[in-house]
Amino acid sequence: MKKSKKQSAYARAGVDIDNKMRAIDAIKRMVHGTATSGVVSDIGLFGGMFKSPGREEILVASTDGVGTKLKVAVMAGRHDTVGQDIVNHCVNDILVQGARPLFFMDYVGTSRFEGPVFRQVVSGLCKACRENGCALLGGETAEMPGLYPIGEYDLVGTIVGTVRRENVITGKTICPGDVAIGLPSTGLHTNGFSLARRVIFAQEGLKVTDRLPGTRKSVADVLLAVHRSYLKPVMRLIRDVKIRGMAHITGGGVLDNIPRILPEGTRVVIHTDATAVPPVFRYLQDKGKVEFDEMYRVFNMGIGMVIIVRRADAARAMRVLRSSGEKPFIAGEVVKGPRDVTLKR
Repeated sequence: MKKSKKQSAYARAGVDIDNKMRAIDAIKRMVHGTATSGVVSDIGLFGGMFKSPGREEILVASTDGVGTKLKVAVMAGRHDTVGQDIVNHCVNDILVQGARPLFFMDYVGTSRFEGPVFRQVVSGLCKACRENGCALLGGETAEMPGLYPIGEYDLVGTIVGTVRRENVITGKTICPGDVAIGLPSTGLHTNGFSLARRVIFAQEGLKVTDRLPGTRKSVADVLLAVHRSYLKPVMRLIRDVKIRGMAHITGGGVLDNIPRILPEGTRVVIHTDATAVPPVFRYLQDKGKVEFDEMYRVFNMGIGMVIIVRRADAARAMRVLRSSGEKPFIAGEVVKGPRDVTLKR
């Protein structure tokens, strides 16, 4: 897929994915210089892996933030869902390598500490930690007047999990003929909110209490839908089916996340009609006049997790996932080609 040279809608909203990817490439050599004997992964994976001394387990860690979804939470005065978002997001990031979470730590930065807001955030963190079976081990709450706008805050989390060395999922065995299974998202998750806010609030002038056109829900309900965890269904699948690779569709959307797990010489073809795209994405594409390919680069488009298995295992994997209460769908397949993603309408 050729990337357009003109400035994308997401870049006009303040987020330039190409600039971010170039910056990541530029720092790789510096990061490599910090590696110790325990490091067993390269930068760019969903979770960084570290060998636990004298044990067969690999520690898998990841850190991320909620992003500008927090601005919607502030507008709506609703702060418990973003706590769930960050835990589930981080759980999914280490899950793609087969890791089960051990503990989570949070960072909340703000201009002025607001007790009721902080309690709501922590209640969401605790709820998600209980649901994912991990401990909220601690964190940091920092008041920094002048750095953050009054009434706003930042929320970041770090997770550490573990997986036995022989059970690490890397994507290295993915090959042409494999099948990509998709698990549905609950909406935007934590992706693309700078563009979504630009379209919904700045351009269309909607309020958080307004009904989002094409849905029966308020703007707040749609945008603050919790970024779901895939831990339980995927862990059950791992017990029954050999998974070749997984991709959590997080920042960067479908097009930039799946290639992170692909070996050279493999390409994934995504069938865009494989599942119903949630109405919020149709609305953003229409009102924002966002090109089709860019929608799949910025957003998850209804695909929250991609699981790649052998074609011979696909039917069994679908049965296991359905028995876990999931609604899986065949999102595409692996073919020969450059390491990227092609969209097939």
